Amino acid sequence: MRLDIACGRLPETALELNFADAHPGLSPEQAALEADRCFYCYDAPCVEACPTDIDIPRFIKAIASDNLAGASRTILQSNILGGSCARVCPTEILCEQKCVHTEIEAHHAVRIGALQRFATDWQMQQKTHPFQRAASTGKRVAVVGAGPAGLACAHRLAMHGHDVTIFDRHDAPGGLNQYGVAAYKLADNFAQREIEFLMEIGGIAFQGNATLGENITLAGLRETYDGVFLGLGLAGVRALGLESEFAEGVLDAVDFIETLRSRNLSEVVVGRRVVVIGGGNTAVDAAVQAKRLGAEEVTLVYRRGAEHMSATEVEREWAQTNGVTVRFWASPSQLNVEDGAIRSITFIRGTPDGRYDPQNAFTLAADMVLKAIGQIFVPDPVRNDQILVENGRIVVNETGRTSMPGVYAGGDCTAGEDLTVAAVRDGRNAAEALHDELMASNMERANHNG
Repeated sequence: MRLDIACGRLPETALELNFADAHPGLSPEQAALEADRCFYCYDAPCVEACPTDIDIPRFIKAIASDNLAGASRTILQSNILGGSCARVCPTEILCEQKCVHTEIEAHHAVRIGALQRFATDWQMQQKTHPFQRAASTGKRVAVVGAGPAGLACAHRLAMHGHDVTIFDRHDAPGGLNQYGVAAYKLADNFAQREIEFLMEIGGIAFQGNATLGENITLAGLRETYDGVFLGLGLAGVRALGLESEFAEGVLDAVDFIETLRSRNLSEVVVGRRVVVIGGGNTAVDAAVQAKRLGAEEVTLVYRRGAEHMSATEVEREWAQTNGVTVRFWASPSQLNVEDGAIRSITFIRGTPDGRYDPQNAFTLAADMVLKAIGQIFVPDPVRNDQILVENGRIVVNETGRTSMPGVYAGGDCTAGEDLTVAAVRDGRNAAEALHDELMASNMERANHNG
């Protein structure tokens, strides 16, 4: 390990504080006051903006009436991962953006996300699961991928009485929520606690260290199970395409975040001068966490303007308030390496008309460079199967069914919004469609035998 990249830059007490819950939940008094602000709109625009169609006025009214069981059930019957979505979803561009309060007073929407967290946190503290599993159907379904899409699919299938086995390449379930989101967003091991809550429905088994195309195959799963759901996510990372891209100190941001989520914070290495390349939530999460790990300087560089960033304005402001310098209209052109390790990175300045002049360049000192320029779907595991892939994603119909009978897919591996809440919706909807298909086959068999 080089001297300028090290772990334990900050004492453990400081690290614990830096990675504590970034936005603590509401108190009962705060929740009651916030719930009273809601107009309980008929045909509420906030519901239309929620990918999982949560009846937002209904659950907020239940909170105002001190009916937390009713509030949480309303949320969780639409989104079983409502607790994590309340913490990580960009509510400022979804439900809260459509809140009618914004027409009265800009930027003062009802705090829907915070109220959703309040209700779901209450439910997770109870000793009973809010839903009961139906009688066993005798059907078995394989779910590949233990991220939000796979977990939501598994829970809904288990509710209907099917036996589900979730396969994942990691040794623990959670996917993006467990390995890809900033630790301070899902603090106190929340992702795993939510999964334990979800598993209480029964009928769900987990098999880790199982990678599609390596130690499990789609053909084998189809032979063994009555149905399959693919929630494969985006396993690939875009490359910069520059010489020395694999030099010491040049890392993929997703790997950096996964390492941070998988180890003791004091064991995670970080540079003194960190440069993050990208403009999405992963770039922001990597930059802020590098700063909170003890990096002296962190600069996030994006090739276009602020208005083009996929990270929301709230995320961008969060990075800046955490001491991250954000620079726009700059594209990386050269990684400057000495003795096999990164020392600096050169950028070419761009202009809003899309031109980049090689003569207009600048160099930033860096002992760590984190690449966050996008993730891609890796089709290799399904390349030899009859699964249609177009434009880098698995093609599905409106119910989530792929081109292969009995095989459904959802989440980031399919086209759509790369959001946790959208993945939950995909998994839930695919489960309902697969359930209907399985029950229809039972009916046909019964009629045939009769």
